Amino acid sequence: MRRLLFDGLTKPPLTEAGPEAGEIAALAATLDTGARAVLGRSLSIRQVDAGSCNGCELEIHALGNAFYDLERFGLRFVASPRHADVLLVTGPVTKNMAEALKRTFDATPGPKWVVAAGACAADGGVFAGSYACRGGVGVVLPVDLVIPGCPPTPTALLTGLIALMAKAKG
Repeated sequence: MRRLLFDGLTKPPLTEAGPEAGEIAALAATLDTGARAVLGRSLSIRQVDAGSCNGCELEIHALGNAFYDLERFGLRFVASPRHADVLLVTGPVTKNMAEALKRTFDATPGPKWVVAAGACAADGGVFAGSYACRGGVGVVLPVDLVIPGCPPTPTALLTGLIALMAKAKG
């Protein structure tokens, strides 16, 4: 017990190093500029869990922590699809969530984009072929962008949203 206490007091914490501050600031500023060019305002994102293992959600929630802090760039997550520009869908679409996902899409005003985040949202991932799974998001909704990864990193999520704004602008 004494050894654990000594190690806890003398060794540094076992945490990951934060991302490069300049890199994240540049990505978020580019995304905000793209959103303002396309929409005339900042980007509002509604995240929908269609049946995931929550790995992707952890990375999406990291976008709001002190390292990434998307709010300072005007990018925000909203609670209602009626206020959203982007539906960020994670996980394979389960049979129970298919109708709810369609209703969420219908409630989102245009212009709207659907982003499938993660391998499961892209094609069902490890859950593909399951009796309870309909497959990827593309089976239920038209997908504008797929962000690969299991789970995708916060940097990959930002890069994907920049690509979405560039696609919408062009």
